[in-house]
Amino acid sequence: MNPFTDNPSASIAALGEAGLLERIREWLGPAMPPYPEGMGDDCAILTAHPGNLLTTDSLLYRCHFDDTAPPEAAGAKLLKRNLSDIAAMGGRPTVAVMSAFLPPTTCLRWLEGFVRGLGCCASEHSVRLVGGDLTQTAGDPAFNLTLLGQADRPLPRKGAQPGDHICVTGELGGSLSGHHLTFQPRLEEGRWLARQTGVIACIDITDGLAKDLPALLAEGLAAQLDTACLPASEAVKAIAQDDPNRLLHHVFRDGEDYELLFLFRGDENAKAGLESQWRKCFSTRLTAIGEIITGSNEPAILDKVTRRALLSPTETGYLHFR
Repeated sequence: MNPFTDNPSASIAALGEAGLLERIREWLGPAMPPYPEGMGDDCAILTAHPGNLLTTDSLLYRCHFDDTAPPEAAGAKLLKRNLSDIAAMGGRPTVAVMSAFLPPTTCLRWLEGFVRGLGCCASEHSVRLVGGDLTQTAGDPAFNLTLLGQADRPLPRKGAQPGDHICVTGELGGSLSGHHLTFQPRLEEGRWLARQTGVIACIDITDGLAKDLPALLAEGLAAQLDTACLPASEAVKAIAQDDPNRLLHHVFRDGEDYELLFLFRGDENAKAGLESQWRKCFSTRLTAIGEIITGSNEPAILDKVTRRALLSPTETGYLHFR
């Protein structure tokens, strides 16, 4: 059977990423354990395994990097994408395996730079690369890396309640100005957050705030944001040229920020205490951008001042298969 179709309604594009994931869960049946060991978070939490975090990510030529990227930076990005998932769970990375899908025309010098960049990044973060697979492809070079990690108190995406503060590390938007290659996964910050009892949920921002923030919201909840507090990157400020709507567009939708978005439960004094302790430990920026409120059945992102939706239903972060 041919794996392609000319009928749009019979393609995976008709389902979209969320619909396709639900269908895969259905097809796998009892082979897919329930959350949190099964699908649904940055990492699978393997409760019966000493290395209790497991994640995997891919890197595709022309999608995640192009000819402007040094091969060393592309190789490091393959691992850093996975490290960011471990960071979002408050974990420590341990061992990894890599699969490479390469056409015979792949430049050996380019591949050397890629692998050396991957190796340097692994050494920096005490990750052992213990194996993998090489496969010939007729298409563009592509890579996949699977990473194990350990967390004493994994931070899930679930558990939001009205009154929780919404906080984010670093700055948002403008990733294509270079940040998508140069970012540093927030591993130390993630482990620190996991030790704070008031931190109850976390996710790393890969597909944009517009898509990743709703992943923290349960049915009947909404996010109320103070748009004046959103930490836009210098790259976005230069692009926006004092246009607030354009700035918000990039902050919400650019993606590949690889910052930590988390919820903190406590009163204003407790939040101030968290921020004070953070500043003593990290130079990374920390910003409280809003709070969780009771909302409608559909998760929404609202403006704190106007109480209106900041995004239309068609405005989202990056969507796969669309």
